Amino acid sequence: MIRLLDFLFALLGLVAGFPFLVILFVIGLFDTGSPIFRQERVGRNKKPFILVKFRTMSKDTASVASHLASSASITKFGHFLRKTKLDELPQLWNVLKGEMSLVGPRPGLFNQEELTQAREAEGVYFVRPGITGLAQVNEIDMSTPELLAKTDKQMIDTLNLSNYFKYIFMTVSGKGSGDRVAK
Repeated sequence: MIRLLDFLFALLGLVAGFPFLVILFVIGLFDTGSPIFRQERVGRNKKPFILVKFRTMSKDTASVASHLASSASITKFGHFLRKTKLDELPQLWNVLKGEMSLVGPRPGLFNQEELTQAREAEGVYFVRPGITGLAQVNEIDMSTPELLAKTDKQMIDTLNLSNYFKYIFMTVSGKGSGDRVAK
């Protein structure tokens, strides 16, 4: 049932939001010259997939977790995208393709070994990663791998339709601040 909802909401979001996505893309062209950011992430069953987002940092920023990146790397438009969470919209494509869910553990990087091990121990990789979830609405990010893995497991164990919609609503209404970035 959740996969069907993911597919329908992602399709609706991409179709209805297409003009808005184009506007953000064009503004991003002027901001960084390359508005789409692609990065290999750890997916379901630890299979790699390419996550798609709007670029919020300069193109020469190292490929590390957000909490390890310098805030000086974030562009002015990138700050706006992150604050409004609009940088996440292109991930609807990942959801449509079945690589992600709207609700699930945020996909980490393969070089985040501590997080990968903690999530593996909690059995987190048996589900699709998501755009939002319990950790995100509670401002728990990848800088605390053990806590994040435990929170992801708690979300997986209690995920039902009610919580699915609750996490989406909380995210859209501004709960949670996203990944921290080093000052």
